[in-house]
Amino acid sequence: MPKPFYRWLAVALVSLSFAVAISFAQQPETAAPPAAGQAAEPKASEKIVVPAGTRLALILHNSISTRQARPGMAVYLETIFPVVQDDRIVIPAGSYVRGEIVESKRPGRVSGRAELMLRLNTLILPNGYVVDFNAVPENAGTGGNETVDPEGTVKGDTDKSSDVATVAATTTLGAGIGSVATRSAKGAGIGAAAGAGAGLLAVLLSRGPEAELPRGSTIDVTLDRPLYLDAEKIQFTDPGKASLLPGPDNRQPQRRRFPY
Repeated sequence: MPKPFYRWLAVALVSLSFAVAISFAQQPETAAPPAAGQAAEPKASEKIVVPAGTRLALILHNSISTRQARPGMAVYLETIFPVVQDDRIVIPAGSYVRGEIVESKRPGRVSGRAELMLRLNTLILPNGYVVDFNAVPENAGTGGNETVDPEGTVKGDTDKSSDVATVAATTTLGAGIGSVATRSAKGAGIGAAAGAGAGLLAVLLSRGPEAELPRGSTIDVTLDRPLYLDAEKIQFTDPGKASLLPGPDNRQPQRRRFPY
């Protein structure tokens, strides 16, 4: 064969070699299979997000009073109604909530209402799944006249009507004693003034009503930040059932009549 043919064949082979090399270089790298005995890296789990502002209804398992409550004391509650999102039960009734007392303030002798501040920080679902939980009280059914302010602080009653009744009763009693002792209107007036002063002194020396959350109190709370749940662990088909706890008895505010 003529030499030009061999020269052309050599050029063609060199060009083909370059084309094959470039083709292999441009192919994406594939991940190497895991070595023997080495587990494959798990995929990230899907998350269910319960948005901030979601409301939950809870029932209290242990009673609380500003008379004994101290910061750090545990608070135990339970959900009494399921939370449903996108036709899926994400928090069944009967889920446990644990919290603690952040601040406890007894009522003052001259002014100031009793106050309880709670922080709810742990949610335990019926299957044992534990998640961080951040919620603040919004309303409370205590059987008494406790209220909840916008910051989530439970406040005791003021018992103003009882204070007025105390002063009125001692005024009347003093007027009666003064009238009998002196047999005059002047004596009745002096006795009334003395009785009013005694009644006012009794009010000033006694504490206002304590803030109380008896066992069985219902507390509505609101999530103050989103709650992230592992979708693989949220497979509930039953709405759940809360413990049967009797609600608290109706209570009238009780002022402590002794100076302590």
